[in-house]
Amino acid sequence: MPKTAKKQTRSKLVRKLDVLFSQWVRQSNADHAGFCVCVTCGKKEHWKSIQAGHFMSRKHYSTRWDEDNVHPQCIACNVYRAGEQYKYSVSLGPYRAEALYLKSQELVKFTDYELEEMINDYAERLKKIT
Repeated sequence: MPKTAKKQTRSKLVRKLDVLFSQWVRQSNADHAGFCVCVTCGKKEHWKSIQAGHFMSRKHYSTRWDEDNVHPQCIACNVYRAGEQYKYSVSLGPYRAEALYLKSQELVKFTDYELEEMINDYAERLKKIT
């Protein structure tokens, strides 16, 4: 009897999607040499060194994987300066910042299937740009 594929836990699906999404955000915003610009301070860093900074916290699943909510951000701004949310909002503009804030307040529960679909989508997108 053949082995059936073991179902991944929800936390593993979320972690896998986080990794792929982060890579997508950083690589898709990189120039031909692989460098990205920090959304809040303008510092240039290689996509492997820069982070995927969230305007609205990752705790809000409604905006966690929203490409409008996540941009390359240096570790100094993202971690040591707690995301520089005000500067981040300025770079987004008032309408986009407000829309993301309102969207982040929506309660969303993605199914495992939806998470797997997003994983497949970002894996395919990454293949196309690498």
